[in-house]
This record gives sequence, C-alpha cells and structure tokens, in this order.
Amino acid sequence: MDRMVPLPASSPNMAAHGQHGMMHMTFFWGDRVQILFSGWPGDRGFGVYLLALFLVAIAAAAVECLSTLSRRHAQPPTASAGARASIGLALTVLHTLQMGLLYLVMLAVMSFNVGVLIAAVLGHAVGYFIAGSGTFNWAGHGGGQISVGPDFAKC
Repeated sequence: MDRMVPLPASSPNMAAHGQHGMMHMTFFWGDRVQILFSGWPGDRGFGVYLLALFLVAIAAAAVECLSTLSRRHAQPPTASAGARASIGLALTVLHTLQMGLLYLVMLAVMSFNVGVLIAAVLGHAVGYFIAGSGTFNWAGHGGGQISVGPDFAKC
C-alpha cells in the first residue's frame, strides 16, 4: 500500500490543479507523477513521462560532465594572477551550474518515483562513463583514469 501524506489545506496547488491532496512519501512505480513542476508530467501520458525521465537523465549526465570539466581545468600553480582570476571565475560558473543541476536532479528524485530514481542513476553513470572514466581521451587529457599498478598514488 502506498504511504501518502495529505498536503496542507491551504495549498494553492491543490485547488488550482484538481489534485487529490496527497503526496507520496515512499517509492512507487507509475507514470502519473509530478517532477519539479506542478502538473508535469502528471496525467499527460506515458510519452511525456518518458520525456521527463530522459530530461532527468540528461541533467544527471551533465552534472558528471561538468564535474570532470572543472577537475581537468583546475588552476595551474604557475599561471599569472590575471589568468588565475579568469580561470577561477570560469570554474566558479561551472561549479554553480553543476550545483544547480545537481539540486534539480535531487529534487526530481524526491518525487519518490522509481523510474525517476533509475533515470537519475543511469544518467550519472552515462555521464561518468563519457566524461570521467577516461574511456574517451578528450583533448589528450587523462584525468579520471584509474591506474591499477604501482603508480596508483599518482591518480
């Protein structure tokens, strides 16, 4: 049995969107869910639900890509003061974008829908595989690769 908690009676979304006044508090399966926005995807059908899952996965993958990008472009200690300031500003913007997307993914998972959770985890996995695992040697950078030999401490 799904465990649900009633929304406060003064909730404006309840009356405006014809909701039943209940919010899931345990994980559940189903394509009738609200992710981040009131009524979306809601009762719009399975296709829109799949689109929502795809967008959650893309956001999670983007978080991993941004994380790898910021790690690979850390400030070199020999850079001039002006270059360090520019790099620092760019890294701050990347970090802000990464954190914003990460919080959106977290809030999406808090819909307690199992499909959303799976989409988020798969998105993080795909993002890490593409950008962080070192499988694709982007622009000659080897960041993120794991060594198994005696040079393990150099990772």
